[in-house]
Amino acid sequence: MSESSFKAFTKELKTQFSIIGTFIAIFWIVEILDQFLFNARLDYFGIIPRNITGLRGIILAPFLHGDFPHLIANTLPFAILGWFVMLQDTKDFFTVTLYSMFFSGVGVWLFAQPNSITVGASGVVFGYLGFLLLRGYFQKNAPSIALSLIVVFLYGGMIWGVLPSSPHVSWLGHLFGFIGGIVAAKAISKS
Repeated sequence: MSESSFKAFTKELKTQFSIIGTFIAIFWIVEILDQFLFNARLDYFGIIPRNITGLRGIILAPFLHGDFPHLIANTLPFAILGWFVMLQDTKDFFTVTLYSMFFSGVGVWLFAQPNSITVGASGVVFGYLGFLLLRGYFQKNAPSIALSLIVVFLYGGMIWGVLPSSPHVSWLGHLFGFIGGIVAAKAISKS
């Protein structure tokens, strides 16, 4: 690797870590403020099914979490899978994030239990999972297929999160986020 290639590689890596770090910092700052200043009332900005006001949650819910254990559970998979999404092209992260937020949010808004509020970045995390698992299928190139296999090995067990399990876990957010990631994989493979 030439010196200029190495510099370009390290610059891109710094950019990627900066993007992931910024998102995670926002998640943590919002949760700290929510817990210590707002007494967990910011969660009311989450997705409220079939309520016009609840539509704002499609954009806001991924930045809100029910509590610190919820945030901790989302932080590491968000960082790792989010970075994997960036490996071929950093811009893919933003595309996949938007698709996942939209599909997860709309799915929850349309189909979740009435009078519930859904928050958390797990719909986006499952979007990353769907994208990474199917990217190899749509792009049909060795790096994408290899990354899909690595993700199956590391995170394949997560797939069960798209099925109903606990009444306090938004499996609908997971399922529709996963679908959003698949749609993003197909869209990116055509561009």
